[in-house]
Amino acid sequence: MNNFALEAVLNELLSPHLIKDYCPNGLQVEGKTEVKKIITGVTACQALIDRAIEEKADALLVHHGFFWKGEPAEIRGMKYRRIKALIENGINLYAYHLPLDVHTQVGNNVQLAQRLGLDITGGLELGNPRSVAIYGELEQAISGEDFAARIAMALQREPLHIAPNSPDLIKKVGWCTGGGQDYIELAAQQGCDAFISGEVSERTTHTARELGIHYFAAGHHATERYGVKALGEWLAQEHGFDINFIDIDNPV
Repeated sequence: MNNFALEAVLNELLSPHLIKDYCPNGLQVEGKTEVKKIITGVTACQALIDRAIEEKADALLVHHGFFWKGEPAEIRGMKYRRIKALIENGINLYAYHLPLDVHTQVGNNVQLAQRLGLDITGGLELGNPRSVAIYGELEQAISGEDFAARIAMALQREPLHIAPNSPDLIKKVGWCTGGGQDYIELAAQQGCDAFISGEVSERTTHTARELGIHYFAAGHHATERYGVKALGEWLAQEHGFDINFIDIDNPV
């Protein structure tokens, strides 16, 4: 498939024009015209680019790409080496950030829900049909310790569990993959027993304790591993691409 045609296919599925983001979504670095083999991964780091080169990929499809709002505009140092490697090897770089978080089929939030046994109810941002944070329920209420164990098993990573003073069971859960810890107050306001995100801030501990809500920091990388993987699988099934998901280890 033509590289710009592939971008059109991805844009049709993910609708990036409907959400305001911190980076450009779509084809960020142009490579060879014809795309057959695609490497997918969470972040366009040098290690993933090197693997794409080794695999002789025509494209790299990631959740975290380049050109973030507020970053230096100059292409030098680490940024230069990454982009140089892509251009020299003719590798197209496609990146989708928030559009991939919120997608109802291949999105990070939906994929996390499937792995944790959560039935999605709606968005925490009331009135926003593409809410970055969502909520749902477990089939049966469980303890915070049991839910932490479930997260660890699903994501292959022990979560940080900040428990409120009360030993209440968890039934209603809010979540936002990646760096969504500040949605915890919204989750508490809407009656959630627990909130999950990838990262944690110093203030999150006090917020969880004072609002009486369980908080689980399950890892930015770990909570966002499965959206881009599902997107690649969709491309393989619907359009016949040769897809290989490569998970570059990241404990954060």
